Amino acid sequence: MAARLVKRCACLLREATLLAPVVAPVGRLRLASMAHRTLTFSATCPSSHFPGPLSGLVEKEQPSAPCPEHQEVERLIEKATRPEELLELLSDSRCLQENHAALMLIQLSRLLSDKPEDRALLVQDARFQQLLHLVDSQCLELVERFGPDELRKVLVTLAAQNRRSVPLLRAVSYHLVQKPFPLTKGMLLDLAYAYGKLGFHQTQVLQRLAADLLPHVPSLTSGEVARGAKSFALLKWLSPPLFEALAQHVVDRAHTVTVPHLCNVLLAFAHLNFRPEREDKFFGLVHEKLGPKLQSLHPALQVDVVWALCVLQQVQGEALRAVLCPELHARFLGSESPKDQSTFQKLLHISATAQLEHPEYTGPLLPASDWAPWLLACDGKATPLQKELRDTLRGLLGSPSRGSFAVATQYGWVLDAEVLLDTDGQFLPLRDFVAPHLTPPSGTQPLPPGAKRLAFLRWEFPNFSSRSRDLLGRFALARRHVRAAGFLVVDVPYYEWLELKSEWQKGAYLKDKMRKAVAEELAK
Repeated sequence: MAARLVKRCACLLREATLLAPVVAPVGRLRLASMAHRTLTFSATCPSSHFPGPLSGLVEKEQPSAPCPEHQEVERLIEKATRPEELLELLSDSRCLQENHAALMLIQLSRLLSDKPEDRALLVQDARFQQLLHLVDSQCLELVERFGPDELRKVLVTLAAQNRRSVPLLRAVSYHLVQKPFPLTKGMLLDLAYAYGKLGFHQTQVLQRLAADLLPHVPSLTSGEVARGAKSFALLKWLSPPLFEALAQHVVDRAHTVTVPHLCNVLLAFAHLNFRPEREDKFFGLVHEKLGPKLQSLHPALQVDVVWALCVLQQVQGEALRAVLCPELHARFLGSESPKDQSTFQKLLHISATAQLEHPEYTGPLLPASDWAPWLLACDGKATPLQKELRDTLRGLLGSPSRGSFAVATQYGWVLDAEVLLDTDGQFLPLRDFVAPHLTPPSGTQPLPPGAKRLAFLRWEFPNFSSRSRDLLGRFALARRHVRAAGFLVVDVPYYEWLELKSEWQKGAYLKDKMRKAVAEELAK
């Protein structure tokens, strides 16, 4: 009981410090609720004026009766038909309780669910930002006062607004793990969506959501299957049993699954590089459903679907031709839109798949001369791992002519570094020899007999599925393409590099990696 007393005091002090600066700019909201709670609490608190032990007094503490003004505010929130009616409550003199901000947020979401233009204006309203700050500051009280369904609604509302309330997410996560309560199928899907949309990864929570959702899979609709798969894919988190089950009511409900839902499931699988055990039946359904409808999809979605099939090694010639035709890819080339640039980059990967993994494919392909400069510009700022890798490798090479860095290939991938080794393991000058992978190809001399071309690929933390050492689909595709282009791959994952403390260790690590890559090739 003493712990509860201390916790209550801490909550009041924290609210006083967090609420005041947020509400002050509006200037009209009176902290009546704060005063009411403080006075009510003080009346029940033990002090030196009361005899008897502290524990006895705390045990006699009784919860205060609901404030009539609180109930009136809740009634006004429930009956509001316009966003303005809710926002006006923030500047009213009424008594605002801890849960009122969250209730207002939920009601706002309902009112704006089918009005995207009003939603955009609302986000710019200072009172709406004030409301979001209030929800952040009251997260502990929300979790204590709200049941699972109300918490789910708050999180989904925040996710719809793309508002990442870390304090609230942490508080909800704590209760999901430490104080588990039963969750319905709808709650599980909504929580997975909220965590995925807001990009908040908490392993124990995801484990619970996946485990609790698994028994519900047989009763999921095709839309719910797609939503569940997409939510976990956004978090880069793979639960093999759950995904196997999701792949199986896609198959079992082949006659009811829709093309949009099938596309979402396929993209989620490709993002996580997941191939179900019964892949023949699953991908048979994919080709049956998507084949006739592919060219009727939006161009960007066409590219997404074919790219996913490339990642999962299930693409067919007709699909390649459909998206590599000039009429389709011309609309994305040169666009400054980030979404269009992402789509065009996927087209590069599709074109590379056609060249490297489908020798029977006769065209068309993307002309490399059109996009080589753009590819290097998209490589972005060098990371600490990238810088350290370059510096260490330069020290090993001894001469700039023995290696190249940030190598843009005609396959749409940028290598961190490239070197040539002779049969004795010595570095060769790159510029003297033919390089068919460059844009445009360079060099005239053929490689000496037994020479090996090595590509260094660094793998950062975001390149892996969460909390694992499995590459995500995009990066597994990159590694596969580089190998198919004739390179021996020297993988440099972040989790190995971080263990190296000295320059000598880093140099020895790269030498050992190169020796192993050559030895594995010779052993084949």
